[in-house]
Amino acid sequence: MAKVLLSVFLVLVAVSSSLGKPEKNTVKKEKRIPQTLSRGWGDQLIWAQTYEEALFWARKGNKPLMVIFHLEDCPHSQSMKKVFAEDKEIQRIADEDFIVLNLMYETTDKHLSPDGQYVPRIIFVDPSMTVRADITGRYANRMYAYEPTDAKLLLSNMQKAKKFLKTEL
Repeated sequence: MAKVLLSVFLVLVAVSSSLGKPEKNTVKKEKRIPQTLSRGWGDQLIWAQTYEEALFWARKGNKPLMVIFHLEDCPHSQSMKKVFAEDKEIQRIADEDFIVLNLMYETTDKHLSPDGQYVPRIIFVDPSMTVRADITGRYANRMYAYEPTDAKLLLSNMQKAKKFLKTEL
């Protein structure tokens, strides 16, 4: 009787284990969930929540920080946001090589408004927490302003920020 029960038990175990779904060991590329922190500047980018958090991640990851100041109801900010979000190369470099932060309010750090509090304004900060005053837009009176037609200049400045990171730090 014990041998019969043991045989039935083994058959049930064998059948139940063969009916289960096999586990797949394939690694899937994780699809990112759009973040509300992007505010339309690039939903697939990982955005820092605060300036302090962005500085922490820049220092920890040894990546430059790109801070974008803008306002929701500003037509210039809206135009720049559209160009920034649609430019695949800007999005790729921002995703791979930068810590990104967009702010609709001013920070207490006065280094982030060296020539005024206008929008849109894009400032680069290296991992040593130094604001890059040498990476500017094309205007003398609004040094960190970019317009939609300045996408190539912004891309060039992003490349400069990466290059300076490698040569200076």
